[in-house]
Amino acid sequence: MYSDGKIWIGTSNDEKVYIYPKMANRHGLIAGATGTGKTVTLKVLAESFSDCGVPVFFADVKGDLSAMCCPGSATASIQEKLTSMGLAQAGFSFHGYPTVFWDVYEEFGLPLRTTISEMGPLLLSRIMNLTETQSNVLTVVFKIADDEGLLLIDTKDLRAMLQYVAENASEYSLRYGNLAKQSIGAITRAVVALESEGGELFFGEPALNIRDWICTDCNGKGMIEVLDCRKLIQNPTMYATFLLWMMSELFETLPEAGDLDKPRMIFFFDEAHLLFENASKPLKSKIEQVVKLIRSKGVGIYFVTQKPSDIPDGVLSQLGNKVQHALRAYTPAEQKAVKAAAQSYRVNDAFDTYTTLLELGIGEALVSVLDEQGVPTMVRRCQILPPQSQLGAIDEAIRQREIQNSPLYVRYAEAFDRDSAYEFLNRQAIRQAEEREQQAQAAAEEKQRLKEEAAAEKQRQREDAAAERQRQREEAAAERQRLKEEAAARKAEEKKAEAKNKAVKQTMNRVAGSAAGTVGRELGNQVGKSIGGSFGKRLGGNVGATLGRGLLSTFLK
Repeated sequence: MYSDGKIWIGTSNDEKVYIYPKMANRHGLIAGATGTGKTVTLKVLAESFSDCGVPVFFADVKGDLSAMCCPGSATASIQEKLTSMGLAQAGFSFHGYPTVFWDVYEEFGLPLRTTISEMGPLLLSRIMNLTETQSNVLTVVFKIADDEGLLLIDTKDLRAMLQYVAENASEYSLRYGNLAKQSIGAITRAVVALESEGGELFFGEPALNIRDWICTDCNGKGMIEVLDCRKLIQNPTMYATFLLWMMSELFETLPEAGDLDKPRMIFFFDEAHLLFENASKPLKSKIEQVVKLIRSKGVGIYFVTQKPSDIPDGVLSQLGNKVQHALRAYTPAEQKAVKAAAQSYRVNDAFDTYTTLLELGIGEALVSVLDEQGVPTMVRRCQILPPQSQLGAIDEAIRQREIQNSPLYVRYAEAFDRDSAYEFLNRQAIRQAEEREQQAQAAAEEKQRLKEEAAAEKQRQREDAAAERQRQREEAAAERQRLKEEAAARKAEEKKAEAKNKAVKQTMNRVAGSAAGTVGRELGNQVGKSIGGSFGKRLGGNVGATLGRGLLSTFLK
Protein backbone atom coordinates (compact mmCIF):
# COMPACT_ATOMS: atom_id res chain seq x y z
CA MET A 1 0.00 0.00 0.00
CA TYR A 2 1.35 3.43 -0.95
CA SER A 3 1.22 5.71 2.06
CA ASP A 4 2.97 8.97 2.93
CA GLY A 5 5.17 8.72 -0.16
CA LYS A 6 6.43 5.31 0.95
CA ILE A 7 5.59 1.70 0.22
CA TRP A 8 3.89 0.23 3.26
CA ILE A 9 4.31 -3.55 3.25
CA GLY A 10 3.42 -4.55 6.81
CA THR A 11 3.40 -3.77 10.50
CA SER A 12 5.66 -4.84 13.35
CA ASN A 13 4.30 -4.28 16.85
CA ASP A 14 1.89 -1.68 15.48
CA GLU A 15 4.79 0.07 13.72
CA LYS A 16 4.60 0.45 9.97
CA VAL A 17 7.35 -1.12 7.88
CA TYR A 18 8.14 0.73 4.66
CA ILE A 19 10.26 0.36 1.58
CA TYR A 20 11.52 3.75 0.49
CA PRO A 21 10.86 4.30 -3.25
CA LYS A 22 14.31 5.79 -3.83
CA MET A 23 15.83 2.59 -2.38
CA ALA A 24 13.51 0.21 -4.22
CA ASN A 25 15.88 -0.17 -7.14
CA ARG A 26 18.46 -1.75 -4.82
CA HIS A 27 16.65 -5.00 -5.59
CA GLY A 28 15.02 -7.40 -3.21
CA LEU A 29 14.14 -10.94 -2.19
CA ILE A 30 10.85 -12.60 -1.31
CA ALA A 31 11.53 -16.07 0.06
CA GLY A 32 9.65 -18.72 2.00
CA ALA A 33 8.36 -22.24 1.92
CA THR A 34 5.33 -23.15 -0.19
CA GLY A 35 2.09 -21.77 1.21
CA THR A 36 3.65 -19.20 3.55
CA GLY A 37 2.41 -16.10 1.71
CA LYS A 38 5.00 -15.21 -0.95
CA THR A 39 2.31 -14.63 -3.60
CA VAL A 40 0.38 -12.21 -1.36
CA THR A 41 3.59 -10.30 -0.59
CA LEU A 42 4.34 -10.07 -4.30
CA LYS A 43 0.83 -8.69 -4.95
CA VAL A 44 1.10 -6.16 -2.14
CA LEU A 45 4.43 -4.90 -3.40
CA ALA A 46 3.23 -4.80 -7.04
CA GLU A 47 0.12 -2.86 -6.05
CA SER A 48 2.14 -0.43 -3.97
CA PHE A 49 4.60 0.23 -6.75
CA SER A 50 1.72 0.77 -9.17
CA ASP A 51 0.12 3.26 -6.75
CA CYS A 52 3.50 4.96 -6.62
CA GLY A 53 3.43 5.37 -10.40
CA VAL A 54 6.07 2.68 -11.03
CA PRO A 55 5.39 0.11 -13.81
CA VAL A 56 5.65 -3.51 -12.70
CA PHE A 57 6.31 -6.80 -14.46
CA PHE A 58 5.88 -10.27 -13.02
CA ALA A 59 5.32 -13.80 -14.24
CA ASP A 60 2.12 -15.58 -13.25
CA VAL A 61 3.28 -19.16 -12.82
CA LYS A 62 0.12 -20.63 -11.28
CA GLY A 63 -2.52 -18.31 -12.74
CA ASP A 64 -3.38 -16.87 -9.31
CA LEU A 65 -1.99 -13.39 -9.99
CA SER A 66 -4.26 -12.57 -12.91
CA ALA A 67 -6.92 -10.95 -10.70
CA MET A 68 -4.80 -7.81 -10.28
CA CYS A 69 -7.25 -6.07 -12.61
CA CYS A 70 -10.22 -6.74 -10.32
CA PRO A 71 -10.97 -5.18 -6.91
CA GLY A 72 -10.59 -7.46 -3.91
CA SER A 73 -13.24 -8.31 -1.33
CA ALA A 74 -13.28 -8.51 2.45
CA THR A 75 -13.16 -12.19 3.29
CA ALA A 76 -13.21 -13.15 6.95
CA SER A 77 -9.44 -13.43 7.21
CA ILE A 78 -8.85 -10.18 5.36
CA GLN A 79 -11.48 -8.37 7.43
CA GLU A 80 -9.69 -9.54 10.55
CA LYS A 81 -6.43 -8.11 9.25
CA LEU A 82 -8.06 -4.86 8.28
CA THR A 83 -9.30 -4.46 11.81
CA SER A 84 -6.18 -5.62 13.63
CA MET A 85 -3.87 -3.49 11.53
CA GLY A 86 -6.10 -0.41 11.46
CA LEU A 87 -6.10 -0.35 7.66
CA ALA A 88 -9.58 1.09 7.29
CA GLN A 89 -8.51 4.24 9.09
CA ALA A 90 -5.33 4.40 6.96
CA GLY A 91 -7.30 4.73 3.72
CA PHE A 92 -7.16 1.11 2.61
CA SER A 93 -9.68 0.31 -0.14
CA PHE A 94 -10.30 -2.52 -2.58
CA HIS A 95 -9.73 -1.70 -6.23
CA GLY A 96 -8.26 -3.15 -9.38
CA TYR A 97 -5.07 -2.10 -11.12
CA PRO A 98 -4.25 -1.32 -14.76
CA THR A 99 -3.14 -4.69 -16.06
CA VAL A 100 -1.90 -5.97 -19.41
CA PHE A 101 -1.80 -9.74 -19.97
CA TRP A 102 0.89 -11.42 -22.08
CA ASP A 103 1.48 -14.99 -23.16
CA VAL A 104 4.29 -16.46 -25.22
CA TYR A 105 1.87 -19.06 -26.57
CA GLU A 106 -0.81 -16.47 -27.47
CA GLU A 107 -3.50 -18.21 -25.43
CA PHE A 108 -4.02 -16.09 -22.31
CA GLY A 109 -2.60 -12.74 -23.29
CA LEU A 110 -1.12 -10.57 -25.98
CA PRO A 111 1.56 -12.37 -28.00
CA LEU A 112 4.94 -11.69 -26.48
CA ARG A 113 7.63 -12.03 -29.09
CA THR A 114 11.26 -11.25 -29.58
CA THR A 115 13.69 -11.88 -32.41
CA ILE A 116 16.50 -14.38 -32.66
CA SER A 117 19.02 -11.54 -32.89
CA GLU A 118 17.71 -9.83 -29.76
CA MET A 119 17.82 -13.07 -27.79
CA GLY A 120 21.46 -13.59 -28.78
CA PRO A 121 23.59 -16.75 -29.03
CA LEU A 122 24.36 -17.06 -25.30
CA LEU A 123 20.73 -17.23 -24.17
CA LEU A 124 19.69 -19.30 -27.18
CA SER A 125 22.39 -21.80 -26.35
CA ARG A 126 20.92 -22.20 -22.90
CA ILE A 127 17.38 -22.61 -24.21
CA MET A 128 18.54 -25.30 -26.65
CA ASN A 129 20.90 -26.94 -24.12
CA LEU A 130 23.91 -26.70 -26.43
CA THR A 131 27.40 -27.79 -25.50
CA GLU A 132 30.17 -25.22 -25.20
CA THR A 133 31.50 -26.11 -28.65
CA GLN A 134 28.06 -25.86 -30.22
CA SER A 135 27.48 -22.56 -28.42
CA ASN A 136 30.71 -21.20 -29.90
CA VAL A 137 29.63 -22.31 -33.38
CA LEU A 138 26.27 -20.60 -32.88
CA THR A 139 28.09 -17.41 -31.89
CA VAL A 140 30.07 -17.56 -35.13
CA VAL A 141 26.85 -18.05 -37.11
CA PHE A 142 25.44 -14.90 -35.50
CA LYS A 143 28.68 -13.07 -36.37
CA ILE A 144 28.48 -14.15 -40.01
CA ALA A 145 24.85 -13.04 -40.22
CA ASP A 146 25.78 -9.68 -38.70
CA ASP A 147 28.76 -9.20 -41.03
CA GLU A 148 26.64 -9.97 -44.09
CA GLY A 149 23.67 -7.89 -42.99
CA LEU A 150 21.26 -10.81 -42.65
CA LEU A 151 18.42 -10.34 -40.17
CA LEU A 152 17.74 -13.25 -37.82
CA ILE A 153 14.15 -12.71 -36.75
CA ASP A 154 12.48 -16.10 -36.38
CA THR A 155 13.50 -19.75 -36.22
CA LYS A 156 13.24 -20.30 -39.96
CA ASP A 157 15.81 -17.50 -40.40
CA LEU A 158 18.15 -19.31 -38.02
CA ARG A 159 17.64 -22.65 -39.77
CA ALA A 160 18.28 -21.04 -43.16
CA MET A 161 21.42 -19.37 -41.81
CA LEU A 162 22.71 -22.63 -40.33
CA GLN A 163 22.15 -24.40 -43.65
CA TYR A 164 23.86 -21.57 -45.54
CA VAL A 165 26.91 -21.66 -43.24
CA ALA A 166 27.08 -25.47 -43.47
CA GLU A 167 27.05 -25.30 -47.28
CA ASN A 168 29.85 -22.72 -47.23
CA ALA A 169 31.73 -24.04 -44.18
CA SER A 170 35.04 -24.41 -46.00
CA GLU A 171 34.97 -20.76 -47.05
CA TYR A 172 33.95 -19.39 -43.64
CA SER A 173 36.33 -21.63 -41.71
CA LEU A 174 39.25 -19.67 -43.13
CA ARG A 175 37.88 -16.44 -41.62
CA TYR A 176 36.04 -17.53 -38.50
CA GLY A 177 37.67 -20.81 -37.48
CA ASN A 178 36.57 -24.39 -37.81
CA LEU A 179 32.83 -24.87 -38.33
CA ALA A 180 32.15 -28.57 -37.98
CA LYS A 181 29.10 -29.70 -39.90
CA GLN A 182 28.31 -32.10 -37.07
CA SER A 183 27.97 -29.16 -34.66
CA ILE A 184 25.83 -27.23 -37.13
CA GLY A 185 23.65 -30.32 -37.58
CA ALA A 186 23.22 -30.64 -33.81
CA ILE A 187 22.24 -26.97 -33.53
CA THR A 188 19.73 -27.39 -36.35
CA ARG A 189 18.12 -30.32 -34.55
CA ALA A 190 17.93 -28.22 -31.39
CA VAL A 191 16.21 -25.43 -33.36
CA VAL A 192 13.65 -27.92 -34.69
CA ALA A 193 13.02 -29.14 -31.13
CA LEU A 194 12.63 -25.54 -29.99
CA GLU A 195 10.04 -24.94 -32.71
CA SER A 196 8.07 -27.95 -31.54
CA GLU A 197 7.95 -26.38 -28.06
CA GLY A 198 6.49 -23.12 -29.35
CA GLY A 199 9.63 -21.33 -30.49
CA GLU A 200 7.99 -20.40 -33.79
CA LEU A 201 5.47 -18.37 -31.73
CA PHE A 202 7.96 -16.78 -29.38
CA PHE A 203 10.43 -15.67 -32.07
CA GLY A 204 8.94 -13.25 -34.56
CA GLU A 205 7.59 -9.78 -35.07
CA PRO A 206 6.33 -7.41 -33.90
CA ALA A 207 8.97 -7.87 -31.23
CA LEU A 208 8.34 -6.45 -27.81
CA ASN A 209 9.53 -2.88 -27.31
CA ILE A 210 10.37 -2.83 -23.63
CA ARG A 211 9.66 0.91 -23.52
CA ASP A 212 5.97 0.12 -24.03
CA TRP A 213 5.99 -1.28 -20.51
CA ILE A 214 7.41 1.80 -18.85
CA CYS A 215 4.24 3.83 -18.64
CA THR A 216 1.31 4.73 -16.42
CA ASP A 217 -2.42 4.87 -16.95
CA CYS A 218 -4.52 8.02 -17.10
CA ASN A 219 -4.68 8.08 -13.29
CA GLY A 220 -0.91 7.98 -12.89
CA LYS A 221 -0.79 4.35 -11.74
CA GLY A 222 2.04 2.23 -13.02
CA MET A 223 0.96 -0.37 -15.55
CA ILE A 224 1.23 -3.97 -14.34
CA GLU A 225 2.45 -6.36 -17.02
CA VAL A 226 1.46 -9.96 -16.25
CA LEU A 227 3.07 -12.77 -18.21
CA ASP A 228 0.98 -15.94 -18.07
CA CYS A 229 3.51 -18.71 -17.55
CA ARG A 230 1.31 -21.69 -16.79
CA LYS A 231 2.43 -23.32 -20.02
CA LEU A 232 5.85 -21.72 -20.26
CA ILE A 233 6.88 -23.02 -16.82
CA GLN A 234 6.58 -26.56 -18.19
CA ASN A 235 9.85 -25.79 -19.91
CA PRO A 236 11.82 -24.36 -16.96
CA THR A 237 14.89 -23.55 -19.03
CA MET A 238 12.92 -21.52 -21.56
CA TYR A 239 11.02 -19.79 -18.75
CA ALA A 240 14.18 -18.75 -16.92
CA THR A 241 16.02 -17.77 -20.09
CA PHE A 242 13.12 -15.67 -21.29
CA LEU A 243 12.93 -13.69 -18.05
CA LEU A 244 16.69 -13.24 -18.10
CA TRP A 245 16.37 -11.89 -21.64
CA MET A 246 13.84 -9.37 -20.37
CA MET A 247 16.22 -8.17 -17.67
CA SER A 248 19.00 -7.91 -20.26
CA GLU A 249 16.67 -6.03 -22.62
CA LEU A 250 15.84 -3.53 -19.87
CA PHE A 251 19.51 -3.10 -19.13
CA GLU A 252 20.49 -2.56 -22.77
CA THR A 253 17.52 -0.34 -23.66
CA LEU A 254 17.31 2.11 -20.80
CA PRO A 255 19.78 4.99 -20.44
CA GLU A 256 21.72 5.68 -17.27
CA ALA A 257 19.53 7.36 -14.68
CA GLY A 258 21.57 7.49 -11.48
CA ASP A 259 19.66 7.80 -8.22
CA LEU A 260 15.98 8.50 -8.85
CA ASP A 261 13.23 9.34 -6.41
CA LYS A 262 11.51 6.14 -7.49
CA PRO A 263 12.38 3.30 -9.90
CA ARG A 264 11.52 3.41 -13.55
CA MET A 265 10.30 -0.17 -13.32
CA ILE A 266 10.14 -3.11 -10.92
CA PHE A 267 10.75 -6.62 -12.20
CA PHE A 268 9.62 -9.65 -10.15
CA PHE A 269 11.37 -12.91 -10.99
CA ASP A 270 9.19 -15.74 -9.66
CA GLU A 271 10.66 -19.25 -9.30
CA ALA A 272 14.05 -17.55 -9.38
CA HIS A 273 15.95 -20.75 -8.67
CA LEU A 274 15.24 -21.79 -12.26
CA LEU A 275 17.39 -18.92 -13.46
CA PHE A 276 20.53 -20.37 -11.94
CA GLU A 277 19.99 -24.11 -12.33
CA ASN A 278 22.31 -25.62 -14.95
CA ALA A 279 23.50 -22.14 -15.91
CA SER A 280 26.97 -21.99 -17.43
CA LYS A 281 29.68 -19.88 -15.84
CA PRO A 282 29.43 -17.16 -18.54
CA LEU A 283 25.67 -17.02 -18.06
CA LYS A 284 25.94 -16.71 -14.28
CA SER A 285 28.48 -13.93 -14.79
CA LYS A 286 26.07 -12.16 -17.12
CA ILE A 287 23.22 -12.43 -14.59
CA GLU A 288 25.39 -11.05 -11.81
CA GLN A 289 26.57 -8.22 -14.05
CA VAL A 290 23.00 -7.27 -15.00
CA VAL A 291 21.85 -7.31 -11.38
CA LYS A 292 24.75 -5.12 -10.32
CA LEU A 293 24.48 -2.57 -13.11
CA ILE A 294 20.77 -2.34 -13.86
CA ARG A 295 20.21 -0.37 -10.64
CA SER A 296 21.79 2.63 -12.34
CA LYS A 297 19.16 2.33 -15.10
CA GLY A 298 16.42 2.83 -12.49
CA VAL A 299 15.20 -0.80 -12.48
CA GLY A 300 14.65 -2.89 -9.38
CA ILE A 301 14.72 -6.68 -9.55
CA TYR A 302 12.96 -8.77 -6.91
CA PHE A 303 13.70 -12.50 -6.81
CA VAL A 304 10.91 -14.75 -5.53
CA THR A 305 12.00 -18.22 -4.44
CA GLN A 306 11.73 -20.72 -1.59
CA LYS A 307 15.18 -20.45 -0.01
CA PRO A 308 17.75 -17.65 -0.10
CA SER A 309 20.32 -20.33 -0.88
CA ASP A 310 18.67 -20.69 -4.31
CA ILE A 311 20.34 -17.40 -5.21
CA PRO A 312 24.14 -17.31 -5.79
CA ASP A 313 26.08 -15.30 -3.21
CA GLY A 314 27.23 -12.78 -5.80
CA VAL A 315 23.58 -11.92 -6.57
CA LEU A 316 22.25 -12.35 -3.03
CA SER A 317 24.68 -9.73 -1.76
CA GLN A 318 23.06 -7.16 -4.07
CA LEU A 319 19.56 -7.61 -2.62
CA GLY A 320 18.89 -4.82 -0.12
CA ASN A 321 15.15 -5.29 0.58
CA LYS A 322 14.31 -8.73 1.91
CA VAL A 323 11.03 -10.32 2.96
CA GLN A 324 11.59 -13.76 4.43
CA HIS A 325 8.54 -15.93 5.11
CA ALA A 326 8.68 -19.13 7.11
CA LEU A 327 11.17 -21.85 6.25
CA ARG A 328 10.87 -25.51 7.06
CA ALA A 329 13.82 -27.49 8.43
CA TYR A 330 13.14 -31.21 8.46
CA THR A 331 16.60 -32.34 7.41
CA PRO A 332 20.13 -31.31 8.43
CA ALA A 333 20.61 -29.65 5.06
CA GLU A 334 17.43 -27.61 5.52
CA GLN A 335 18.47 -26.65 9.05
CA LYS A 336 21.76 -25.43 7.69
CA ALA A 337 19.93 -23.39 5.04
CA VAL A 338 17.69 -21.79 7.69
CA LYS A 339 20.68 -20.93 9.82
CA ALA A 340 22.39 -19.32 6.82
CA ALA A 341 19.25 -17.31 6.07
CA ALA A 342 19.00 -16.14 9.70
CA GLN A 343 22.64 -15.05 9.72
CA SER A 344 22.11 -12.82 6.67
CA TYR A 345 20.03 -10.32 8.74
CA ARG A 346 21.05 -7.69 11.27
CA VAL A 347 20.36 -9.18 14.69
CA ASN A 348 17.27 -8.05 16.59
CA ASP A 349 17.72 -8.68 20.29
CA ALA A 350 13.96 -8.96 20.71
CA PHE A 351 13.85 -12.44 19.18
CA ASP A 352 16.00 -15.26 17.86
CA THR A 353 16.01 -15.01 14.09
CA TYR A 354 16.62 -18.72 13.50
CA THR A 355 13.80 -19.86 15.77
CA THR A 356 11.44 -17.20 14.47
CA LEU A 357 11.98 -18.30 10.86
CA LEU A 358 10.68 -21.73 11.82
CA GLU A 359 7.71 -20.34 13.74
CA LEU A 360 6.34 -17.75 11.32
CA GLY A 361 2.70 -18.20 10.40
CA ILE A 362 0.98 -17.60 7.07
CA GLY A 363 1.16 -13.93 6.17
CA GLU A 364 4.04 -13.28 8.57
CA ALA A 365 7.59 -12.53 7.50
CA LEU A 366 10.94 -11.30 8.69
CA VAL A 367 11.62 -8.02 6.93
CA SER A 368 14.79 -6.03 6.46
CA VAL A 369 14.89 -3.06 4.09
CA LEU A 370 17.23 -0.21 3.29
CA ASP A 371 16.61 2.98 5.21
CA GLU A 372 16.79 6.41 3.64
CA GLN A 373 20.59 6.35 3.87
CA GLY A 374 20.77 2.94 2.20
CA VAL A 375 21.67 1.07 5.41
CA PRO A 376 19.94 -2.30 6.03
CA THR A 377 17.50 -2.04 8.90
CA MET A 378 17.41 -4.42 11.81
CA VAL A 379 15.28 -7.46 11.02
CA ARG A 380 11.67 -7.22 12.21
CA ARG A 381 8.83 -9.69 12.46
CA CYS A 382 5.95 -8.30 10.44
CA GLN A 383 2.37 -8.95 9.48
CA ILE A 384 2.15 -8.45 5.71
CA LEU A 385 -0.72 -6.29 4.47
CA PRO A 386 -3.56 -7.90 2.52
CA PRO A 387 -3.80 -7.07 -1.20
CA GLN A 388 -6.26 -4.48 -2.45
CA SER A 389 -6.98 -6.45 -5.63
CA GLN A 390 -8.74 -9.76 -5.93
CA LEU A 391 -7.00 -12.93 -4.84
CA GLY A 392 -6.93 -15.96 -7.12
CA ALA A 393 -7.67 -16.32 -10.80
CA ILE A 394 -10.20 -14.43 -12.90
CA ASP A 395 -12.87 -15.47 -15.33
CA GLU A 396 -11.52 -15.88 -18.86
CA ALA A 397 -14.18 -13.52 -20.21
CA ILE A 398 -12.74 -10.78 -18.02
CA ARG A 399 -9.23 -11.67 -19.17
CA GLN A 400 -10.22 -11.45 -22.84
CA ARG A 401 -11.94 -8.14 -22.24
CA GLU A 402 -8.81 -6.74 -20.63
CA ILE A 403 -6.66 -8.06 -23.46
CA GLN A 404 -8.76 -6.49 -26.21
CA ASN A 405 -9.15 -3.20 -24.33
CA SER A 406 -5.41 -2.82 -23.91
CA PRO A 407 -3.92 0.09 -25.89
CA LEU A 408 -1.16 -2.33 -26.95
CA TYR A 409 -3.57 -4.78 -28.56
CA VAL A 410 -3.44 -3.12 -31.98
CA ARG A 411 0.35 -3.07 -31.94
CA TYR A 412 1.05 -6.65 -30.90
CA ALA A 413 -2.00 -8.78 -31.68
CA GLU A 414 -1.17 -9.55 -35.31
CA ALA A 415 2.15 -11.05 -36.35
CA PHE A 416 3.96 -10.12 -39.54
CA ASP A 417 6.88 -11.62 -41.37
CA ARG A 418 9.20 -9.11 -42.98
CA ASP A 419 12.08 -9.73 -45.33
CA SER A 420 14.91 -11.36 -43.39
CA ALA A 421 17.63 -14.01 -43.68
CA TYR A 422 15.25 -16.79 -44.74
CA GLU A 423 13.73 -14.76 -47.58
CA PHE A 424 17.13 -13.41 -48.69
CA LEU A 425 18.82 -16.80 -48.67
CA ASN A 426 15.80 -18.38 -50.32
CA ARG A 427 15.92 -15.80 -53.11
CA GLN A 428 19.66 -16.33 -53.38
CA ALA A 429 19.18 -20.09 -53.60
CA ILE A 430 16.51 -19.62 -56.28
CA ARG A 431 18.76 -17.21 -58.14
CA GLN A 432 21.70 -19.61 -57.91
CA ALA A 433 19.48 -22.49 -59.04
CA GLU A 434 18.33 -20.39 -61.99
CA GLU A 435 21.94 -19.48 -62.76
CA ARG A 436 22.91 -23.15 -62.56
CA GLU A 437 19.98 -24.01 -64.80
CA GLN A 438 20.96 -21.29 -67.23
CA GLN A 439 24.56 -22.48 -67.14
CA ALA A 440 23.42 -26.06 -67.67
CA GLN A 441 21.17 -24.93 -70.53
CA ALA A 442 23.99 -22.88 -72.01
CA ALA A 443 26.33 -25.85 -71.63
CA ALA A 444 23.73 -28.11 -73.28
CA GLU A 445 23.26 -25.60 -76.08
CA GLU A 446 27.02 -25.30 -76.50
CA LYS A 447 27.30 -29.07 -76.50
CA GLN A 448 24.52 -29.27 -79.09
CA ARG A 449 26.21 -26.53 -81.13
CA LEU A 450 29.53 -28.36 -81.03
CA LYS A 451 27.74 -31.58 -81.88
CA GLU A 452 26.02 -29.95 -84.81
CA GLU A 453 29.27 -28.32 -85.91
CA ALA A 454 31.03 -31.68 -85.63
CA ALA A 455 28.24 -33.33 -87.61
CA ALA A 456 28.38 -30.54 -90.19
CA GLU A 457 32.14 -30.84 -90.38
CA LYS A 458 31.86 -34.58 -90.75
CA GLN A 459 29.24 -34.15 -93.47
CA ARG A 460 31.44 -31.57 -95.16
CA GLN A 461 34.37 -33.93 -94.99
CA ARG A 462 32.22 -36.73 -96.42
CA GLU A 463 31.04 -34.42 -99.20
CA ASP A 464 34.61 -33.24 -99.85
CA ALA A 465 35.79 -36.86 -99.92
CA ALA A 466 32.96 -37.80 -102.26
CA ALA A 467 33.73 -34.81 -104.45
CA GLU A 468 37.39 -35.73 -104.42
CA ARG A 469 36.59 -39.31 -105.38
CA GLN A 470 34.26 -38.04 -108.12
CA ARG A 471 36.96 -35.69 -109.36
CA GLN A 472 39.51 -38.49 -109.31
CA ARG A 473 37.07 -40.76 -111.16
CA GLU A 474 36.42 -38.05 -113.71
CA GLU A 475 40.14 -37.38 -114.09
CA ALA A 476 40.79 -41.11 -114.44
CA ALA A 477 37.99 -41.39 -117.00
CA ALA A 478 39.34 -38.37 -118.85
CA GLU A 479 42.81 -39.86 -118.75
CA ARG A 480 41.51 -43.15 -120.05
CA GLN A 481 39.59 -41.34 -122.76
CA ARG A 482 42.69 -39.33 -123.63
CA LEU A 483 44.80 -42.46 -123.74
CA LYS A 484 42.10 -44.21 -125.75
CA GLU A 485 41.94 -41.32 -128.15
CA GLU A 486 45.71 -41.15 -128.35
CA ALA A 487 45.83 -44.90 -128.96
CA ALA A 488 43.12 -44.55 -131.60
CA ALA A 489 45.01 -41.65 -133.14
CA ARG A 490 48.21 -43.65 -133.14
CA LYS A 491 46.39 -46.59 -134.59
CA ALA A 492 44.90 -44.38 -137.25
CA GLU A 493 48.28 -42.87 -137.92
CA GLU A 494 49.78 -46.31 -138.06
CA LYS A 495 47.06 -47.47 -140.42
CA LYS A 496 47.56 -44.36 -142.47
CA ALA A 497 51.30 -44.86 -142.43
CA GLU A 498 50.83 -48.53 -143.20
CA ALA A 499 48.52 -47.67 -146.08
CA LYS A 500 50.95 -45.08 -147.26
CA ASN A 501 53.83 -47.51 -146.90
CA LYS A 502 51.78 -50.13 -148.70
CA ALA A 503 51.00 -47.69 -151.47
CA VAL A 504 54.64 -46.67 -151.66
CA LYS A 505 55.62 -50.28 -151.56
CA GLN A 506 53.16 -51.12 -154.24
CA THR A 507 54.38 -48.19 -156.28
CA MET A 508 57.92 -49.21 -155.67
CA ASN A 509 57.00 -52.77 -156.44
CA ARG A 510 55.39 -51.71 -159.65
CA VAL A 511 58.29 -49.50 -160.54
CA ALA A 512 60.83 -52.07 -159.47
CA GLY A 513 58.82 -54.83 -161.10
CA SER A 514 58.61 -52.83 -164.26
CA ALA A 515 62.30 -52.06 -164.04
CA ALA A 516 63.14 -55.64 -163.15
CA GLY A 517 60.92 -56.85 -165.94
CA THR A 518 62.55 -54.49 -168.38
CA VAL A 519 65.97 -55.54 -167.22
CA GLY A 520 64.95 -59.18 -167.32
CA ARG A 521 63.43 -58.79 -170.71
CA GLU A 522 66.50 -57.10 -172.00
CA LEU A 523 68.61 -59.83 -170.54
CA GLY A 524 66.21 -62.47 -171.80
CA ASN A 525 66.14 -60.86 -175.15
CA GLN A 526 69.86 -60.90 -175.27
CA VAL A 527 70.09 -64.46 -174.07
CA GLY A 528 67.20 -65.67 -176.27
CA LYS A 529 68.52 -63.86 -179.27
CA SER A 530 71.80 -65.42 -178.84
CA ILE A 531 70.23 -68.76 -178.48
CA GLY A 532 67.23 -68.80 -180.67
CA GLY A 533 67.12 -65.88 -182.87
CA SER A 534 64.17 -63.64 -183.02
CA PHE A 535 61.91 -66.30 -181.65
CA GLY A 536 64.30 -66.94 -178.88
CA LYS A 537 64.63 -63.28 -178.34
CA ARG A 538 60.93 -62.91 -177.77
CA LEU A 539 60.73 -65.95 -175.63
CA GLY A 540 63.85 -65.04 -173.70
CA GLY A 541 62.57 -61.52 -173.15
CA ASN A 542 59.29 -62.75 -171.65
CA VAL A 543 61.04 -65.27 -169.46
CA GLY A 544 63.60 -62.69 -168.36
CA ALA A 545 60.93 -60.14 -167.53
CA THR A 546 59.04 -62.68 -165.44
CA LEU A 547 62.16 -63.83 -163.63
CA GLY A 548 63.27 -60.26 -163.04
CA ARG A 549 59.98 -59.35 -161.50
CA GLY A 550 59.91 -62.50 -159.38
CA LEU A 551 63.37 -61.94 -158.02
CA LEU A 552 62.58 -58.32 -157.16
CA SER A 553 59.43 -59.34 -155.40
CA THR A 554 61.32 -61.89 -153.34
CA PHE A 555 63.95 -59.33 -152.45
CA LEU A 556 61.47 -56.70 -151.40
CA LYS A 557 59.75 -59.15 -149.10
